[in-house]
Amino acid sequence: MSDLNSRTLTIEKTFNAPLKVVWDTWIQAEHIVKWWAPKGMNVEVLEHDFNVGGTWKYNMPMPDGSAFISEGTYKQIIEFEKIVTSADFKPMTEKVELIVLFEADGNQTKFKFSVVHATPEYCRQQEEMGFYNGWGSAFERLKDIVEAL
Repeated sequence: MSDLNSRTLTIEKTFNAPLKVVWDTWIQAEHIVKWWAPKGMNVEVLEHDFNVGGTWKYNMPMPDGSAFISEGTYKQIIEFEKIVTSADFKPMTEKVELIVLFEADGNQTKFKFSVVHATPEYCRQQEEMGFYNGWGSAFERLKDIVEAL
């Protein structure tokens, strides 16, 4: 596991919103549809079983009529602290693990989102494909929602 850092891409943010608001916005389907995709894109929640062993599946319809499917299985859930899930973002990214950490800091929430890839090469490829722009845009939407609630 010594190469974990070379296989991981991470985004950290601090939201001006209480932990419970950020947590609920991350885990509830009615909120996920508002932020999971980059700005200008829509998302449909096809499956959402937020339990260890439960699956999630979202569809982002593309302008050309094709579908961008993201799906996974929850591996670990520690309420208000941590979510670990497998993830496939077909057709671009497959067999990664998402680790999402939440930490209360007064009325703010510290948020750390990491994606662990199978190899350092795959990690670099994903970074070059626009990891930070894509997720960064989605997390700006998340920020706007949680700070408005």
